[in-house]
Amino acid sequence: MSQELKNKAVELLKRLIETQSFSGEEDKTADLIFEFLKSNGAKAQRQDNNVWSIHPNYDESKKTILLNSHHDTVKFGANWTYNALQATVDGDKLIGLGSNDAGASAVSLLATFLYFSDKKLPFNLIVAITAEEENSGQKNVASILPKLGKIDLGIVGEPTQMDMAIAERGLVVLEVEAKGKTGHAARNEGVNAIYEALQDIEWFKNYLFENVSDMLGPVKMTVTQIEAGKQHNVVPDSCKMVVDVRVNELYSNQEVVDVVKKHIKSEVNPRSLRLNSSKIDIAHPIVQKGISLGCKTYGSPTLSDMAMMDFDTVKIGPGNSARSHTPDEFILISEIENGIDRYIALLNGFNFDKI
Repeated sequence: MSQELKNKAVELLKRLIETQSFSGEEDKTADLIFEFLKSNGAKAQRQDNNVWSIHPNYDESKKTILLNSHHDTVKFGANWTYNALQATVDGDKLIGLGSNDAGASAVSLLATFLYFSDKKLPFNLIVAITAEEENSGQKNVASILPKLGKIDLGIVGEPTQMDMAIAERGLVVLEVEAKGKTGHAARNEGVNAIYEALQDIEWFKNYLFENVSDMLGPVKMTVTQIEAGKQHNVVPDSCKMVVDVRVNELYSNQEVVDVVKKHIKSEVNPRSLRLNSSKIDIAHPIVQKGISLGCKTYGSPTLSDMAMMDFDTVKIGPGNSARSHTPDEFILISEIENGIDRYIALLNGFNFDKI
């Protein structure tokens, strides 16, 4: 692996950091990625703020691997001591918004794709650096998957310290409403929707789903928002709640919603059912290849674009998830270089039929 290509990846990341790319506003970083691919001899394609390239030796008879990460970021908070939109190098540290999540993975996967761009492979290879991951937007990776053809394996770049997440929690957000009847608070009138909601809140707090995952643990439900009442002397006729549900790989989101509806009195409406959990068999050749290279395998509690993919996926990338969405976010330049080496090692000699 040439040091020149690693250096190009780091320089691209610096430019990405210094180009604002909040979710839904990633057009300028999409420009950078498109030009990076073109200037390095790859044929770049784009839809909205999603950019991808297909290996020149694409063959429909072969299986296809997708290399994917995202270039959008969350908005930064007030506690940064560095300029969040300035790439600051301090020794081995590269500090800046999106450096760890997931700029390092994005540029490492781009470098990996370019490394293989002039080589014959026993599989097809596509790299896609996509938008709206942080806000689960409609113009994210899911919007371009139909254009990429059949994908057999996805390698999703997120900060995992180059260990391999082989399962990931899904997410379903529930809008829950307990109904009552208005009345005067000074008299024994009406039906208080807050009181009606109490037993359902208690159920969310205490209920244990039967199937507990070895990797991800139990399904976790948390009441995170509540709203009721318009004035102090009126018994409220509505109590609205929001419930965050993190789903293990043993349930679909719909199955979890069905259980909730069966057990509580309040009305239940999921905002979306599309962010399902995912898993891959530990015997899959890519997992076994990762283990042979020293990757630890684990179940990830955090959501990623794996939730958008209906094919086998693993999540692996340079950086540490604990740094994501934090003040003074950083990546180590050595982590990027080591990440590129491991991505290349994963794909070198990889065979879908060999375990």
